[in-house]
Amino acid sequence: MESNRSGPELGSVTVGVDGSEAGRRAALWASDEAARRRSPLHIVYGSDVDGRVLSLSAEDAERVRAEGRELLDGTAEAVRDRHPALCVSTELSRGGSVMSLRRAASGHGTLVVGDGGTGVLDSLMPGSVGLKVAAQARTPVIVVRGSADDAGHGVVLAAVRDERDLDSVRHAAREAELRKAALRLLHVRNLFQSIGSATRALDGSDEFSDSLERILTAVAEQIRAEYPSLIVQADAVRSASVVGVLVEASRHADLLVMGGRRSPGHTGRTLGRATHGLVHHAHCPVELIPHHNDEHRNEAS
Repeated sequence: MESNRSGPELGSVTVGVDGSEAGRRAALWASDEAARRRSPLHIVYGSDVDGRVLSLSAEDAERVRAEGRELLDGTAEAVRDRHPALCVSTELSRGGSVMSLRRAASGHGTLVVGDGGTGVLDSLMPGSVGLKVAAQARTPVIVVRGSADDAGHGVVLAAVRDERDLDSVRHAAREAELRKAALRLLHVRNLFQSIGSATRALDGSDEFSDSLERILTAVAEQIRAEYPSLIVQADAVRSASVVGVLVEASRHADLLVMGGRRSPGHTGRTLGRATHGLVHHAHCPVELIPHHNDEHRNEAS
């Protein structure tokens, strides 16, 4: 079958470091990702010297910059030891980490952050820098979770809610191709929020079941047409806990890809509750594809 591919170019990789073990793990994971893509790796440290200009003396500001340069040099050295042929650049930013990472990505490529830490890129608790990066970014963001010693499973997992997730599934397909892995599409419908009423959903009506199958089948068929060499598995599950099913499935995946949508009823750049839950509890790295993509496409058309 001839490919009719319209998938994304994944682009370069930018990673934020902060001196924590989580930040170092994220940098090494990002170097593996950049090597797979055959793209450059850019390592950023946001010192926030400008944001603390009133509280830092000139000596303290220079100390922060010196520590940042040392961190960047040490991280770049570790990355080059791991991937000698990789093109690596570093950036010591005077701004805060969120602004620094967004600016460094320049609207293309992928941002990578750790799942916690003690430095500038603080823990990924609600309102923290890490979640702000994920919520505000207009490029894909990967939150590196799981152990560095985790064995590869040969599976990329894509969360599918409806047809609007086709773009994020295409990202997952490209990631699977790079890893020579299978792609698993997983649609989880909350038993208590669905077609008609909770009663019909709990009764397992034909309408409910058919809706699950139509959504998943349409996305799976499109991906199989665009990526004919890719092994694609599609599963539909009904559960009282969408997050619980996806977290459990992430135990057997190398990467979980999902669209980063807003919470229902919220405005502004906010991540939904399911996204928050996965960022906190998934057993593998989580890639969030920004929900603004469709908005920009509509504005341009």
